[in-house]
Amino acid sequence: MFHYELHKVREAEALREAAEYRLARRARRAGAGRSLGDEPGRRVKTADRRDGGRRSPRAFGTAA
Repeated sequence: MFHYELHKVREAEALREAAEYRLARRARRAGAGRSLGDEPGRRVKTADRRDGGRRSPRAFGTAA
């Protein structure tokens, strides 16, 4: 195998790995906060609520 052929093979592998990484990053970004999104009939609570996940005692339905 000649040097330029080896260079082409390595370049193709690098491009393929970059494309796989890009797809995985997009999938992670698109699925953020939707772990139960595929199951029908279940209410999904997003991770990025306005209160940041901290709920007041009134939100829990307690008397206090």
